[in-house]
Amino acid sequence: MHESLKNEAFGCEDASVLKTHFHHNTFRFFHTIMSKRKAKDAHLPIGECINQVHRILRKRFCHQQLPDKPEGLEAQHKHLLELLMRTAVHGESNSVLIVGPRGAGKTMLLRSVLRDLSEETEVQKNLLQVHLNGLLQTDDRIALKEITRQLHLENVVGGRVFGSFAENLAFLLDALKKGDRSSSRPVLFVLDEFDLFAHHKNQTLLYNLFDVSQSAQTPLAVVGLTCRLDVVELLEKRVKSRFSHRQIHLLTTLTFSQYLDRVRDQLSLPDGFPDGKFVEEWNAAVITLCEDKSVEEVLQRHYNSSKDFRSLHMLLMLCLSRVSVAKPAIAPADLLDASRLCLADAKANMLHGLTILELCLIIAMKHLNDVYEGEPFNLQMVHNEFKKFLQRKSSSLYNFEQPVIMKAFEHLQQLEFIRPAESSSAKTQREYQLMRLMLDHSQIMEVLQKYPQCPTDIKQWATSAFA
Repeated sequence: MHESLKNEAFGCEDASVLKTHFHHNTFRFFHTIMSKRKAKDAHLPIGECINQVHRILRKRFCHQQLPDKPEGLEAQHKHLLELLMRTAVHGESNSVLIVGPRGAGKTMLLRSVLRDLSEETEVQKNLLQVHLNGLLQTDDRIALKEITRQLHLENVVGGRVFGSFAENLAFLLDALKKGDRSSSRPVLFVLDEFDLFAHHKNQTLLYNLFDVSQSAQTPLAVVGLTCRLDVVELLEKRVKSRFSHRQIHLLTTLTFSQYLDRVRDQLSLPDGFPDGKFVEEWNAAVITLCEDKSVEEVLQRHYNSSKDFRSLHMLLMLCLSRVSVAKPAIAPADLLDASRLCLADAKANMLHGLTILELCLIIAMKHLNDVYEGEPFNLQMVHNEFKKFLQRKSSSLYNFEQPVIMKAFEHLQQLEFIRPAESSSAKTQREYQLMRLMLDHSQIMEVLQKYPQCPTDIKQWATSAFA
């Protein structure tokens, strides 16, 4: 009797607990739905929405966030991940080169592989990383100091003097062995601008790293990043023989329609945006923008010149800078203006700041170039050509003194519009030093069209020079 009452009591207690759980879960479910509905129905002030747009898109364009999975590089990602996993987990030494043009995604591929590796508990505890760059570590002594710093072995090395680079590196790797000295922690060496390390004296760093990666003493992975296809040919015979000859090539296979999709994705706002109505309007405006014919032509030009996402982000960043409360969407005209800024010729822009005299000297140089078929010229020849023009056609200009012309000529050299044809000799007088013009016909004609109040006779002289 007591037992049955007891069970009944327990049954009632279980039922009440279940009931409580049911009510709690139902409340959470409805709360989630209502909060989503509120977010969708919420209306922020337009100024706040624009601030949020700038914050989200600037972060996307400037911080170059890693994608969840590198699109179009799945096979390369899998290959590199397996290779580094074998080093990090199984202690197998490897070496590999990632080869591709600038902006193809070499660093992004490596960073996404390292991110996936770091999710493994065993890798987190064991793997050590050393990142070197050929532009920063310009010789092996600097590289060795940086290796010591990144492995936190400055105190271990202390004031020791080593006979050779190999001895020093062996000591560093030996210091990484575990307490029982039975096994060493795996080390990953990342060599950015790998081809520059090949120019170091005797290629000592590369030789020793590849040598260690071939021996069984320390688990070591060497990953080189380079944009030179002929990089293996730069290696000495003894270095080449120790390299595994594994290469991962990144070649851009992006079609224009995929490029357009990327532009659309990059400009679209995420679903979690606080104002649902604003998101719908913004994303609809982005789709309309990408379907505009003039916008397609601009993007086609950028696609043909470079499929690099950094240059695309620069273009989109310039468009974003025009978005404001008064103009809360990107218009085709914004993209056209941004494209002009991105594709602007820097030298042609610099030409707009020249004086009339400097412009005349450039026209004289171009005339000499055409007459003597690209042969170098000197200041005296340019001055004579300019004097001929003054005698023959011009009444609006007067004769400049030789020192003034010399100064203008030197200024053109400082701006790198002209450069010496050969290494300057101390014996050659400045006015007889041979020079070459670094501008082409279209750049000079463009500046003459836009130059404010350019005398007509100078334009005519330029036209006759380029005829």
